[in-house]
Amino acid sequence: MRVLFVVPPLAGHVNPTLAVAAELTARGHQVAWTGPAAALTPMLPTGSLLYAAGDRDAPGGQELGGARWRDLRGIAALRFLWAEALIPLARAMLPGVHAAVEAFRPDILVTDQQALAGPVVARRHGLPWATSATTSAEIVRPFDDFPKVGEWVSRRIAALLAECGAPGGWDPRFSPHLVLVYSTPALIGDDRPERAAAHTQDAVPVGAAGRYPPQYAFVGPAFGARPAGGDFPWRRLDPGRARVLVSLGTLNRAAGARFYPAVLRAADALADRAQLILAAPGDLAGDIPPHMLHQEYVPQLQLLPHLDAVLCHGGHNTVCEALAYGLPLVVAPVRDDQPIVARQVAEAGAGVRVRFGRARADELHQALSAVLDDPAHRRAARRIQASFAAAGGAATAADRLEKLRPGPRPGPSATGTAPTDNEKGP
Repeated sequence: MRVLFVVPPLAGHVNPTLAVAAELTARGHQVAWTGPAAALTPMLPTGSLLYAAGDRDAPGGQELGGARWRDLRGIAALRFLWAEALIPLARAMLPGVHAAVEAFRPDILVTDQQALAGPVVARRHGLPWATSATTSAEIVRPFDDFPKVGEWVSRRIAALLAECGAPGGWDPRFSPHLVLVYSTPALIGDDRPERAAAHTQDAVPVGAAGRYPPQYAFVGPAFGARPAGGDFPWRRLDPGRARVLVSLGTLNRAAGARFYPAVLRAADALADRAQLILAAPGDLAGDIPPHMLHQEYVPQLQLLPHLDAVLCHGGHNTVCEALAYGLPLVVAPVRDDQPIVARQVAEAGAGVRVRFGRARADELHQALSAVLDDPAHRRAARRIQASFAAAGGAATAADRLEKLRPGPRPGPSATGTAPTDNEKGP
């Protein structure tokens, strides 16, 4: 079986595909990726087969996000994400994804929810495709409380489909064949059937068994190889104090100019009992006191087993990685899906939500004390940890992909569609 992963240039969306691809490769299948090659190359293992699609220097190429997006919040950030990033990215990626399909001749596409070109190309070639849902926000119908925003997003997607010459009446964010959800109902909730996704004609009625459409596979987090995180001062970890990672992720770290000082003041108040490890740009972190650790970047997966809690922005990957190790969270959501993920954490009892834009040191101090002292948060985190372990991760995702019926192979490779061999990796 030949599997083509269609991904945007975002580490949190690429990382789960690395684990699934490694599992498929171990079973004898062939895998490749397509997306903006300049951004994806350092994220993929050495020797990965990568077909360029949507690079900035290509016609119509697009940079996802950017400085202007980082300053936006709430509905404004969401509108910008769709109008100025995801829809233009889909347009830019379409020719490259078409070429990748013709060159690699996959049996199945696995396409990220934010790589809308993938489903369009899959349908055009008559290929089955699976959705890679790297955030659970879309699964719980995020626009129910903002119906006009949901209608606006739907219109933008419909206009894109019409522009591409694709038929209407379907949603490229949700495959009718298979939706790989890198979470479980223990986190996103299985007791609110009114929020269960019903995005396709194949969806089961609300309230039916399982509460979610049958093609939804809750596989839990999928951990794969990551690029090296650089040197980390492991010997400076203090075994006599609780250890807490503070991270705003990859895309939001530059937005923490007002947040980091509040973290430092909260760290001072906790210095006798907790060691905070701050992952932040050096020019924004400020003067780090000796009771803390500061690194520009940390080897997060390797560090998590040594921690007692995590303070983060509510990025889906960071949250699920922390919960996979049974760690309670303090979540300060910045934008996009993060408020939804933060709500899921709080409603599951696995952590505390705090403000990001107007963060106060006393609020952070109280929240961190709560997750470190109240055993209920740790119990909830470990309950979700157990659900993740039972879900199976990359192995279960590979099982489900193997059960999809391969489609007809596309025609012979077109000229000018040579792959990019990734020469960088972990």
